[in-house]
Amino acid sequence: MTAPELMAVLGPRLSNTKLIVVANREPYIHLKQTRPGRRGLLSFLGRRGPQTSMSWMRPASGLVTALDPVMRACGGTWIAHGSGSGDRDVVDARGRVAVPPDKPSYTLRRVWLTPEEEEGYYYGLSNNALWPLCHIAYARPEFDERDWKQYVRVNQRFADTVIDEIGSSRAIVFVQDYHFALLPQLVKQVRPDTIVCQFWHIPWPNSEAFRICPWGDQILDGLLGNDLLGFHIQYHCNNFFDTVDEGLEARIDREHFAVVRRGHRTYVKPFPISIDPEPWSKLPKKTTWEADIRQTRERLGVGKAKLIFGVDRLDYTKGIPERIKAFERMLEHHPAWRGRVTMLQVGAPSREHLQRYQSISDDVDLAVGAINERFGTVGWKPVIYLRQHHGPEDVAALYRAADVCVVSSLHDGMNLVAKEFIASRADLGGVLVLSRFTGAARDLREALDVNPFAVDEFAAVLHEALSMPIADQERRMRGLRLRVEEHTIYDWAANVIQAAWRMSEAAA
Repeated sequence: MTAPELMAVLGPRLSNTKLIVVANREPYIHLKQTRPGRRGLLSFLGRRGPQTSMSWMRPASGLVTALDPVMRACGGTWIAHGSGSGDRDVVDARGRVAVPPDKPSYTLRRVWLTPEEEEGYYYGLSNNALWPLCHIAYARPEFDERDWKQYVRVNQRFADTVIDEIGSSRAIVFVQDYHFALLPQLVKQVRPDTIVCQFWHIPWPNSEAFRICPWGDQILDGLLGNDLLGFHIQYHCNNFFDTVDEGLEARIDREHFAVVRRGHRTYVKPFPISIDPEPWSKLPKKTTWEADIRQTRERLGVGKAKLIFGVDRLDYTKGIPERIKAFERMLEHHPAWRGRVTMLQVGAPSREHLQRYQSISDDVDLAVGAINERFGTVGWKPVIYLRQHHGPEDVAALYRAADVCVVSSLHDGMNLVAKEFIASRADLGGVLVLSRFTGAARDLREALDVNPFAVDEFAAVLHEALSMPIADQERRMRGLRLRVEEHTIYDWAANVIQAAWRMSEAAA
């Protein structure tokens, strides 16, 4: 499905209904930059003070990558935390600004949080407690009553903003992720006529793991305020049913994939998320495929060496140290590759405020330094590590230049990097190495499956990927591209919103 087709499907229903997306992350961030004032002639003319300019950027976020195209197609309002240094300078009295900044098509409404609220709600409860709780990455959740109180406060703040945005209109509220587990119930208490659905972008743990959460009942109760609750795969839905069954007084209707609590029915279903493949397949203007790859390789200084590529947020769930260790083991077992292959790892800084994210950044630095010191030569560096955010066009160019793309998440709800790589390879070349612990692995069967915890197996798969004949690459990539093209982000959005609408009407 394309953007125009999405509008054709949802347009009639959205013509008299507001679409409101709620997410912690804003799709566009405004940044205020101040340059020192100049002396001399400019000072004489009265321009003595510093000069301020405004710029904007799209954050490195899978959620933004997925949802921004939907909002640009459908319009509506995206409610998010305003975190940019210039965010307050560009909004109106209600915190609204039209986006995208270069071609406005929907409204961004920003919610302002105090440092204490952000610390407790986002860094504390959301990312020090819920994130490790839901991921099998062997990081212990940290539960703090002060963080929980801020989480409750911020969820109420966002719920109030949603209710204000709805006004007297009919609305669909589409809540995103684990930052707002309480919000659906808060909105429903005030506006029971509003359709509320939520997509949980990360895994849902088994019931035994969830039991350790001190506020588990409140979280479950908040999520059951939704008319529809979506996960990436059926396995996570089943985990949620088991968790509710063991934790709350509710009726589990497995035949209809629903939970009934206090007379309200919440449908729980899988909706595997995807991307808009079209932008990833585009080349820069006046650039041929071969020239684009040649220029990218020249910038990297890799010459004719094979290129293994990984691009991730610096997060302990992404398996970056495991990936580098497997590459090192491959060079041990297959010395013929030394000097003939380079691994390029792009790591976008993430949640640097938290100690465990500082630790993963240090771990990657150490792993890169160790392999380069051990195997590097005057003319060859085994691993090139770029610790910075790259825009979509730069990443697409790297996808096209890569011989192998590695996604080695220790646990992931879906992972859109895998689908971006596939969409970028119109030449049918390249090999995708994909962790079996991602939601994407359930559908992208032509990828080379890997267990990132098993270093020798991982090393063997990298060798297999680098050695794969062109004909086999093309056969696999053809099947992968068919799946990505047949199920886009627009199909996902249409399926979720239409399902929520139907289920709400059936329950009325």
